[in-house]
Amino acid sequence: MKTLKNHTLIYDNECPMCNIYSKGFTKCGMLDENGREAFTELSFKNKELIDFKRAKNEIALVDHNRNKVMYGLDSLLVIIGNSFPVLEKIARIKPLYWFFKKLYSFVSYNRKQIIPSKKDDIDQSCIPDFNLKYRITYITFVVFFSAYILSLFTAKLGLNVGHNFLREFTVCLGQIVWQTLFLRSYLKEKLWNYLGNMMTVSLIGTLLLIPALFLNLNSILLIIYFGIVVTIMFLEHVRRCKILKLNFLPTISWTVFRMIALAIIIWLNK
Repeated sequence: MKTLKNHTLIYDNECPMCNIYSKGFTKCGMLDENGREAFTELSFKNKELIDFKRAKNEIALVDHNRNKVMYGLDSLLVIIGNSFPVLEKIARIKPLYWFFKKLYSFVSYNRKQIIPSKKDDIDQSCIPDFNLKYRITYITFVVFFSAYILSLFTAKLGLNVGHNFLREFTVCLGQIVWQTLFLRSYLKEKLWNYLGNMMTVSLIGTLLLIPALFLNLNSILLIIYFGIVVTIMFLEHVRRCKILKLNFLPTISWTVFRMIALAIIIWLNK
């Protein structure tokens, strides 16, 4: 790998994803061994150069040769392009560049909902601004993806519930409406943060169900497998509520809806 010298990547050290890929850059030699710096441990020089607010939303790359700072996708492309120029040229083709930039923003603005941080010191921590467009996009993506996988899984169960995307879509969407109506006054300014975390719990459960679609399991084993997945989701929901400094009310409401939805589905398919 060709090392990009005299550059420092300012990464979110409270974000496991950011930690992994920034460390990967130094480990494989794309950046100097000291070519990354934690956002919460900024040196005075770098702190003076970067746009502190923008760096919370888009990872910053400081070019010490020119005292210039690049942000977000451009930072990553400069690092990658130094070792793989062809990849950078391809990624900078307008339609692709537009797509990757949107994808980067989609992940960046939702990263604390994908992997929440226990530290909520907004002034010091690298917490991105709230972006309604990307939060709704994330929630919408999870709703459609989860509904599709759940419809395949329930059809595989073979318990006369059948493949029904609309039914699963209604349940996923209903969960959001239910939690919003019952918890809005309690959650207040944490509502969108909670909804993002709740959808990540759904996404985790959905991803865990995918292997079962390719395994030759009978209905009993599939039900047991589903029970394990639901337990994992329940524990993860509790964990995330603790991180958000919420009590058990959201988890109780979340569980009640799931039980009611399951009871209605069983009753309708008798």
